[in-house]
Amino acid sequence: MVTPRRAVIVLSSHVVRGSVGNRAAVFALETLGFPVWAMPTIVLPWHPGHGKGTRIIPDPQQFADLLGDLENAPWLGEVGAVLSGYLGDPSQAGAVASLVNAVKRQNSEACYLCDPVIGDQQTLYVAEATARAIRDQLLPLADIATPNRFELEWLTGRPLDDNQQLRAAASECGPETMLVTSCHGSVTGQTGNLLCSKGTALLAEHRSVERPPNGPGDLTSAVLLAHLMSGETAGEALRATTASVFEILSHSARSGADELPLESQAQSLSHPSVDIDVRELSPAEPAAVK
Repeated sequence: MVTPRRAVIVLSSHVVRGSVGNRAAVFALETLGFPVWAMPTIVLPWHPGHGKGTRIIPDPQQFADLLGDLENAPWLGEVGAVLSGYLGDPSQAGAVASLVNAVKRQNSEACYLCDPVIGDQQTLYVAEATARAIRDQLLPLADIATPNRFELEWLTGRPLDDNQQLRAAASECGPETMLVTSCHGSVTGQTGNLLCSKGTALLAEHRSVERPPNGPGDLTSAVLLAHLMSGETAGEALRATTASVFEILSHSARSGADELPLESQAQSLSHPSVDIDVRELSPAEPAAVK
């Protein structure tokens, strides 16, 4: 008899058109075999990078009440993980934290992945109060965090000019496991993911993709969580996650897509064909190329 997989609660943005936030995370988790409970933190017509649009943010009390319903749901024992991403309002952090604690009381082995979606390209794209709420209320609860390089710089309050500095910052930031995306490549034209956990740093590199669509960070967080919940080692999960996201990004670039074409690239999530090298980052390794 096959043991049912634990459900994942996903709390992030929802767009009507596109493959970001909940749209990316839910698709990836369900494709990889995990039931999902999904709650939008904000509803948008499309990613803000495509232009201005109406923003529907749940009333703070209604948002907290709905998450309170989940805390008291008779099915809470089905949940094995919580994934939070973009928040529409700083007040949502407290409700998310309360839900995470409730899930962990119900299941001591449950995992919380905090994707601190606050900015990129040296710019915050959420209100600073929201960024602070994620830093102060959610990151301390996280078992796994998945910031990009700029987000880790903001969270730690200092520039991180090479992968050794990223590694040091990750070890100081709180969660036992941290995946830093968009890390420095060891050669020009490369980028990658740096997975830091229990004193070990694993680096997975690939060719940079020019003008990628929005959403790879949301996708990376969900795919990594799925592989770790499946019992894979850190190295296996990093290799598979990096391969899947890079393969989808590469296809997007070749086709000129302005959104991640997840519906036509689902096989890349479960069976990526690209080969990604994963190696341990030595503490003595020289600074990477910027």
